[in-house]
Amino acid sequence: MSSPPLAPPGWSRWLVPPAALSVHLSIGQAYAWSVFKPPLESALHLDGTQSALPFQLAIVMLGLSAAFGGTLVERNGPRWAMTVALVCFSSGFLIAALGAQTRQYWLIVLGYGFVGGIGLGIGYISPVSTLIKWFPDRPGMATGIAIMGFGGGALIASPWSAQMLQSFGTGHSGIAAAFLVHGLSYAVFMSLGVLLVRVPRTEKPVDGGPGNLDGVQVSARSAVRTPQFWCLWVVLCTNVTAGIGILEKAAPMITDFFADSSTPVSASAAAGFVALLSAANMAGRIGWSSASDLIGRKNIYRVYLGVGALMYLLIALFGDSAKPLFVLCALVILSFYGGGFATIPAYLKDLFGTYQVGAIHGRLLTAWSTAGVLGPLIVNWIADRQEAAGKHGASLYGLSFAIMIGLLVVGFAANELVRPVHARHHIPAPREAADVQRQQSA
Repeated sequence: MSSPPLAPPGWSRWLVPPAALSVHLSIGQAYAWSVFKPPLESALHLDGTQSALPFQLAIVMLGLSAAFGGTLVERNGPRWAMTVALVCFSSGFLIAALGAQTRQYWLIVLGYGFVGGIGLGIGYISPVSTLIKWFPDRPGMATGIAIMGFGGGALIASPWSAQMLQSFGTGHSGIAAAFLVHGLSYAVFMSLGVLLVRVPRTEKPVDGGPGNLDGVQVSARSAVRTPQFWCLWVVLCTNVTAGIGILEKAAPMITDFFADSSTPVSASAAAGFVALLSAANMAGRIGWSSASDLIGRKNIYRVYLGVGALMYLLIALFGDSAKPLFVLCALVILSFYGGGFATIPAYLKDLFGTYQVGAIHGRLLTAWSTAGVLGPLIVNWIADRQEAAGKHGASLYGLSFAIMIGLLVVGFAANELVRPVHARHHIPAPREAADVQRQQSA
């Protein structure tokens, strides 16, 4: 289990994306958390900020476990990582089920947020390095296929969770039953990835294509000392903060925006909106990341950040007067959000090579941890304060949307500062990579 499973001769590289999808579709349930927010607030007497805590902690732990576990994933291989992810993610749901049943909210936070969040982080990075090594000719498309599953997880989980809450009830026992079913079902589905995943046998998995060790190669330890790494950290953090601010509060947000209109949004329609956002998130991951193979990573991030700021501005100015405009702008923002996640591993590969791209990717995901706190905190805290001040509807979100626009402008500027990595950070030759790493450790 701890040794990377080598592909036998003749193994098709197209069998690896389904293995990655089985894990990412499962852990992508995190994006459906907003479906559980209203029942939890009602059953356990929580406010919006409190009900967001398990989700926020899960994203924090995702980034931290990816950062600290990235080197272990590179060393032990994808099968080990997928197994760890399966155990932690499923156990997190079971602990959360116990917390809901006993009305101990701290257990939900511990289970879903802390334990499940570790599963999120290890599971998220488990196939990325392997996919880049299998598809050195199309890294954007390859990572987009896998990370598409993480964005699309809520497309399954959102209506499924809503149906379970309708069947089991929205009280604490119904929530507990839904958590239990999630934990057991995802354990079975993720095991498919554990059994199917393989790593390439050679450095050139595609005849006539590029090799995995061609071009610039930079170790993870050297990468974090470069300005390019920290520029990309800012780029990812701002893009994720802007997207997650809508996604985490999607169901209540669309309800608030049109509460005073002649066509208010029902709970089932709000759940459908969450599913639509998940579809846009998923489509953006494969569509925009594949486009980055054609137009370049820097150009695609100019689109994510620049057009994303424009979409937020349109929602802030006109969103409450036109439901189609609100939905369309939110879908575009979420497609950029997903595309940003799927494109960043290929951006890292372009700058730092494939040598330790999984470990570098894991360290960069601390930006996601930061954004996982910032996005929901900005939107929920400001909405709670505005509501306490007597405001309602779209006015709850005006200030938070202005902050998001400012963050996207900062991210746009950081992307413009990205340049090729200086030669002093390069590994002298691919064959000497292990020697360099040993010298650095000493």
